[in-house]
Amino acid sequence: MNDSLIDIVDNDKVCISNLNRQLYALHSTIGMDKVDAAEMRIHDINPDCNVVKKDIFFLPENSSEICFDNYDYIVDAVDTVSAKIEIIECAKKAGVPVISSMGTGNKLDAAAFKVSDISKTTVCPLARIMRRELRARNISGVKVVYSEEEPKKTCSNIPASISFVPPVAGYIIAGEVIKDIIGFQYSLAIKSSIS
Repeated sequence: MNDSLIDIVDNDKVCISNLNRQLYALHSTIGMDKVDAAEMRIHDINPDCNVVKKDIFFLPENSSEICFDNYDYIVDAVDTVSAKIEIIECAKKAGVPVISSMGTGNKLDAAAFKVSDISKTTVCPLARIMRRELRARNISGVKVVYSEEEPKKTCSNIPASISFVPPVAGYIIAGEVIKDIIGFQYSLAIKSSIS
């Protein structure tokens, strides 16, 4: 029996502005639902992986559509603060580990990312808001990936993403999830006993 299972939650479609930073965003997938494009990419890597697609825009109002108890790990990579808070709250209630991505917009230094508890973050404007909101809800112990780079000033109020920064945050998150699931501390102990 195959127990590889990934749930993807997104109701967006692939558009041309995604091409520079999203692995499944290609000219051939423009206009496709992101959950379908992501499923195709996953099956190209592992045809046996079970993918559950949830074509919804996650918000607190529809969070009951997701059964948080069913997961081994939850990755928050959404854009809205209210959704991020809801994901973290639901994960904590379910006792499921969660990692949250902070802002990558208007950043150019892919080496400035850190993994930390939200309470220890600095510089990141999104992390500052999240710290305040989580403290108000008495929620602590949230692992995040954030950048210590000051966001660049632009003419637009909409954050811009360059091709090489958001994917690095994604790879760091994936690495943290894998290390946590396999018990990285145990792996380090084995390595040091071999050396």
